[in-house]
Amino acid sequence: MVFRVSCWLHLKWNPHPCGFYGDVKRQCRCSVKQIEKYRQRISGPLLDRIDIHVEVPLVDFKDLTSDVATGESSETIRQRVSTARSIQVGRFKADKLTTNSAMGARQVRDHCKLDAEGRGYLEHAMAEMNFSARAHDRILKVARTLADLAGKPDISGNEILEAIQFRSLDRNLFF
Repeated sequence: MVFRVSCWLHLKWNPHPCGFYGDVKRQCRCSVKQIEKYRQRISGPLLDRIDIHVEVPLVDFKDLTSDVATGESSETIRQRVSTARSIQVGRFKADKLTTNSAMGARQVRDHCKLDAEGRGYLEHAMAEMNFSARAHDRILKVARTLADLAGKPDISGNEILEAIQFRSLDRNLFF
């Protein structure tokens, strides 16, 4: 009998020891050596198991306190997520899975087929950014989810590019 455990892990991590990387108000003064030593504290294999890496910039006080609504409403996003989850439940009914993240290698091959453009983007990213096989599958799973959220039956090059961007911590951010 095989048990599959699924969990969410949210990490907050500054890519520089000073915490000012990307800050528009304060300048990072870390040396390359300090950054390398700091980044080596998190293991590559652990980092590789995190599906989505997102850089979150500081939010200005005016933006936090503004009465002007920007972006999509929570209700609109909730509806898109609900629709995407329904698509995934239907897709995996025979496999007894419920989400793209639970796909195994066979399901990734079956449900994450790429056109020439998407394949080219992924091949280039694998070669230039030295992504692992695990990162390759994570990119495809995230791209499949992005296509589901957009209501698209197939993964396009745009979803591949966006999914690659979510692997930002796999890259050297300090050079």
